[in-house]
Amino acid sequence: MAMTMTGEVQLAAPRQVVWEKLNDPAVLKACIPGCEELEKTDDGGFQAVAKMKVGPVSARFKGRVMLSDLDPPNGYKISGEGEGGVAGFAKGGAVVGLAEKDGGTLLSYNVDAQIGGKLAQLGQRLINGAAKKLADEFFQKFADQVQSAG
Repeated sequence: MAMTMTGEVQLAAPRQVVWEKLNDPAVLKACIPGCEELEKTDDGGFQAVAKMKVGPVSARFKGRVMLSDLDPPNGYKISGEGEGGVAGFAKGGAVVGLAEKDGGTLLSYNVDAQIGGKLAQLGQRLINGAAKKLADEFFQKFADQVQSAG
């Protein structure tokens, strides 16, 4: 099952500060819902473990996250895939863009994701609702991290 999501978040911080936060494993770990581990790997990516619950299905996903198309401080592509055992798998990516706007930074994102296994059997509406909730939670936590850096 595939899904796409787009959105924008206005952040009251300079673009360079937002860029640095987007590349900081400690910040990303604090923002990713259910993230238990996020460690940098030698190839510039990350190993991740996140525990998630979507409807009745709960699973611990283990996977990899890669950053590509790096264009500091304008944006990058982040992609990843995770295996959740019997719950299934998730993989996808997001193109993240940063632009100066209203004395701060406008962060835009365009997410493409695919899921399979038990998760895909839950139905499009439940999955889309859960994905939007996770994205909203990530960007709210990220906004809080950026503001606290002030």
